[in-house]
Amino acid sequence: MKIYTKTGDQGETGLFAGPRVSKADLRIEAYGTVDELNAFLGLARAEGMPAEIDGLLTRIQHELFSVGAELATPDPQAAGTKLLTAAHITWLEQTIDAEEQRLEPLTQFILPAGSKAAAALHVARGVCRRAERRVVELREQTPESISSEIIQYLNRLGDLLFVLARLANRLDGSGDVAWERP
Repeated sequence: MKIYTKTGDQGETGLFAGPRVSKADLRIEAYGTVDELNAFLGLARAEGMPAEIDGLLTRIQHELFSVGAELATPDPQAAGTKLLTAAHITWLEQTIDAEEQRLEPLTQFILPAGSKAAAALHVARGVCRRAERRVVELREQTPESISSEIIQYLNRLGDLLFVLARLANRLDGSGDVAWERP
């Protein structure tokens, strides 16, 4: 199979089990940003991530493929691509709670800095927040095809990536970098 099909040469792409749409369509922007997030997680993993964090990120990368599949489908229920459930969100919450117990409580704002692994996780967190905004915007336009679980998942994932960035700094010995008021 060739990697190029030439079917997108006019600025359109096909949705899964759906019509062809402009590559500028908000649905494409939403799942494209989720794909970008997944790529940044791959880059973060390549930065010498501690094994315990790397394992979590591997699971999340697989789950983000499910998020992308659901977003790429106009009717996920009918096409069988509604794969994200409340259990995925619960897992994120439990993981946040468990990892946060390993950290000192936050008493001030911190910069997205520290070790390479932490900085990469902070970049991924920023991309995750952008993906969440795109999905919220898409849901405002097409509420019937965007599940609340996707928005909740991305919201919790952004929180987890923040916690994991702090954990990466702690495990590296870097610690958090406190914001200094000018």
